[in-house]
Amino acid sequence: MPTAILLALAAAALYGASDFLGGLLSRRSHYALVGLVGQSAAAIGGLAAALAVSARPDAGAIGWGIGAGLGGAVGTLALYRGLSRGRMNVAGPLSAVGAAGLPIPVDLLSGGEFTSLAVVGVGLAIPGIWLVAAQPGRGGGGGVVEGLLAGLGFAALFVCLDRAGDTAGLWPVAASQLSAVAVLAAFVLAGRRGAGRTGEVEQPAGAARVPWAAVWPGVLGVCSTVLYALSTRGATLAVSAVITSLYPAFTVALAALVLRERTSLAHAAGLLLCAASVGAFAAG
Repeated sequence: MPTAILLALAAAALYGASDFLGGLLSRRSHYALVGLVGQSAAAIGGLAAALAVSARPDAGAIGWGIGAGLGGAVGTLALYRGLSRGRMNVAGPLSAVGAAGLPIPVDLLSGGEFTSLAVVGVGLAIPGIWLVAAQPGRGGGGGVVEGLLAGLGFAALFVCLDRAGDTAGLWPVAASQLSAVAVLAAFVLAGRRGAGRTGEVEQPAGAARVPWAAVWPGVLGVCSTVLYALSTRGATLAVSAVITSLYPAFTVALAALVLRERTSLAHAAGLLLCAASVGAFAAG
């Protein structure tokens, strides 16, 4: 199996584990605080990784990295907003499919080429991601706006990191993590100020305590971002983005193994399609 595909698959596994841990922690603490603590740890990790790699920061690459961070932060906030309002049956699948599908036309317009097996891989991955990310019987109506915005944000993350190139080492990753911290910090601060003006308590009980355990989802997240960035150097944007977007499969698998959650027939079918898509990409 090509190294780039293995890197993208490892990125998907770590993204899935990060989402799993972040979801567990968000049951006890406000999701914005969980995201901020995790993203802060990711920023420190990204900066350390950039310093460890011998490369000079390039202004253009740093700009693409900042764009990636803004997209990732907006995507995360939009997704969490949809999930917190009980709209996971629409917001979750739309965000994952958007993250996988939107980089494809960008790649094609940039002159990217697809092998026949890569086309098969994409055709298997998109419905597989939808089935895996869907939560049968859970969530209310709506969630389309949140899901589309989250998909756009995550797609921007993938596209911008790919456009950053490899001449600047891992500095684009560091820039993405730092800019995401700024967005999340501004969101948390604005939320607290808004709650203070209205006199309403916006955060759930226990949210005031800093969820330090959220450092671990952040560490997993920055590791996955580094792996994705490395995978784009050996594969096309579309292939790396689609494989990395298989992360809901790993979240579902962890929920089944750790929480003993039952896997539905839709989830099982989605997992099989995702596995088949990886096989198609590897064979191509």
